Amino acid sequence: MTIPAVPPAARRARSAVSAVFLVNAVLYANLVPRLPEVKDRLDLSNTELGTAIAAMPLGALAAGLLAPLLIQRLGSAAVASFGLVALAVSVAAVPLAGGWALLAGLFFVAGALDAIIDVAQNAHGFRVQRLYGRSIVNAFHGLWSVGAVLGGLLGAAAAGLEVPLGAHLTTSGVVFAVVAVLAYRFLLRGPEDAERTGDVADAEPVPGSRSLRQVARPTVLLLATLGVLAACGAFVEDAGSSWGALYLRGEVSVGAAAAGLAFVALQVAMTVGRLTGDRVVDRFGQRRVARTGGFAIALGMGLALGVPSLATTLVGFALAGLGVATLIPAVMHTADELPGLPAGVGLTVVSWLLRVGFLVSPMLVGLVADASSLRVALLAVVAAGVVVAVVGRVLVAGAPRADGNEVAAPSGPAAAPVTGT
Repeated sequence: MTIPAVPPAARRARSAVSAVFLVNAVLYANLVPRLPEVKDRLDLSNTELGTAIAAMPLGALAAGLLAPLLIQRLGSAAVASFGLVALAVSVAAVPLAGGWALLAGLFFVAGALDAIIDVAQNAHGFRVQRLYGRSIVNAFHGLWSVGAVLGGLLGAAAAGLEVPLGAHLTTSGVVFAVVAVLAYRFLLRGPEDAERTGDVADAEPVPGSRSLRQVARPTVLLLATLGVLAACGAFVEDAGSSWGALYLRGEVSVGAAAAGLAFVALQVAMTVGRLTGDRVVDRFGQRRVARTGGFAIALGMGLALGVPSLATTLVGFALAGLGVATLIPAVMHTADELPGLPAGVGLTVVSWLLRVGFLVSPMLVGLVADASSLRVALLAVVAAGVVVAVVGRVLVAGAPRADGNEVAAPSGPAAAPVTGT
């Protein structure tokens, strides 16, 4: 089959969405290396700083469900781009915080904005993907990972050069806010479902079609299942960021210099997997890649826990990172393709449940580790991989084909409402 040429507007929009994902990651990561300075300026204890930072996920959970309303009223392009401008302002205002309460308030706002931006940028990325007729969203998530590294490097450089905190965050905020506004000029216009084809694009019911009431219950069931898959992804990612170093220090007995390598191995593998994932998804199908990734997660973490050494742990965490690389984009894609839901609702629900997973994961693993050992607690990650391998059958097979027809619908009893999408 000859693949039609991609319209120039779609190519420009793809570049613009890439910039949005990159900026979204850079803004907060740019602040992270300077958090010790914020702590000292405000004379905060570790607990006070930690609780202030914890306001971010609370803000995300509190405001994340508002994303569909804003997208339907303003459009995903405006919500993503100008949301980034607001996020830049909230981060740049951190040096102005005079105490814990205002700092926590700024983090709460930043978390709320980030949750809304996350839904909007993914929604717009799927709009562009429909025009391409093949998978491109994994690269967006890969660029987010690149942006997180870039932001961390910028923040570390500013701290090393002793650039005043206010000047640093104001300058970076202005620069990246301008990038976000420029990106808006090249994002797609029109209704959020303008690029959909087939039954999904039909806003008006046709004779013999299912009513929203008829499909509501199976759709809710499928959304819950997608939420479980998203939470599994959170458990895998959190294993590296929260527990990788502790596992290497406590269970494998490596030195401090090597302890952080588990996180590095997972993040590097996940970034590589996302940047190359679109070609793999196009070749083998999104569902198959995600389910195979589940096996890779279970195998990798099983190796790390069953044969504890530095080498096997790094290989295990790398396999887990590679396995989880395309999972969250696949879950979001499936949620975005559910018919009978207003624009952004499916994405918002799974994004919200993903954040719940990130909130619950460290607490659950910590409780089990205290009751037994961290090695036993991290078996939850192995279990998460098995769940992905089994439950991943509900994911859509891949991106819409270039001939304008949609991919195969999710399989299983919960997938009835998306037949024909």
